Amino acid sequence: MSRASLEKKPAEVAHMFDGVAKRYDVTNTVLSFGQDKLWRRNTRKLLGLQPGEKVLDLAAGTAVSTVELAKSGAWCVAADFSQGMLAAGKDRDVPKVTADGMFLPFKDNTFDAVTISFGLRNIVDFRAALREMARVTKPGGRLVLCEFSTPTWKPFRIIYMEYLMKALPWVASKVSSNPDAYVYLAESIRAWPNQQQMVQELKAAGWSENVHYVNQTGGIVALHYAELPQD
Repeated sequence: MSRASLEKKPAEVAHMFDGVAKRYDVTNTVLSFGQDKLWRRNTRKLLGLQPGEKVLDLAAGTAVSTVELAKSGAWCVAADFSQGMLAAGKDRDVPKVTADGMFLPFKDNTFDAVTISFGLRNIVDFRAALREMARVTKPGGRLVLCEFSTPTWKPFRIIYMEYLMKALPWVASKVSSNPDAYVYLAESIRAWPNQQQMVQELKAAGWSENVHYVNQTGGIVALHYAELPQD
């Protein structure tokens, strides 16, 4: 068993995700009560992709999110730090690249749009990753960040936090190949910025146009949309 610390050392994070890769998709569907499929679909819709556009799906894991994005007709590439995760999605017919979110192997102004789902939270310097995503995106390009966030209704928020710290690790022990990783998941969600704080982080990283968010499932997840300034 392995898990990463909240220091998010890259080798620890990669090793942890390699360890959960085999049953990652099934575990996520169980833990989210099937909401993960809705969140992926809404991410695609919010990004507003057009046929022929180039799209980076960062922290794509097994590329299930990349396949959803490709339904738009856009050309979509899956990039992830964990080779084990990409290998687990080898049968998904989209291009895949091993990549560090803080040092992307792409030229400036390559993509029309970029998205990252449940991955920014796992990067040691997420602010650097936001700037790096801006570097590889064309002026006026779009970003959708799909990430766990803060439930908006206080009674539900209390129940949700109890679920994170107690029920989630127990459920993961029944379905995941590495339950310890889901203890890290719960802790990292609790430590993550809320919706308004993330708006400010996006603006500070250069994603300063049309910044807004759409809560999903009562704020358990938030989809943050932002654009780069035009030249």
